[in-house]
Amino acid sequence: MKMVISSKPYETKASDLKPSWKVMDADGKTLGRFASEIATILTGKDKPIYVPHLLCGDYVIVINADKIHVTGNKLEQKRYYRHSGYHGGLKERTLQQMMDKTPDRVIKAAVKGMLPKSALGRKMLARMKVYSGADHPHQAQVGASSE
Repeated sequence: MKMVISSKPYETKASDLKPSWKVMDADGKTLGRFASEIATILTGKDKPIYVPHLLCGDYVIVINADKIHVTGNKLEQKRYYRHSGYHGGLKERTLQQMMDKTPDRVIKAAVKGMLPKSALGRKMLARMKVYSGADHPHQAQVGASSE
């Protein structure tokens, strides 16, 4: 008679997760492709310990958000909508207007659309910090995680 030995598969626990900080430069990158890279890192799908019900991803710092590129006629044709909650309170802006005023929101909106629409997705989005210039105030966190 042959003895069968079964082993349980590895199960990731919250105590196993140790997020690191990654700095990503948006200079010259295409908006959608860059946003999908960020979403993959925030969800943790780039790690072998990924499980969909835990916050497995890392922190992401995006610099040079004002230097992102888009293809085609998106600068004039792509629209962003906000509503104040009042009648007639729908505000509409083109991508060009958003890039001129708040380029960090463009990347944040693109990544938000690629994350899960749940409480976990909101926590993932909170781990992303976007800055228009090349400077960011998280040098201590980035330096600490590389040790």
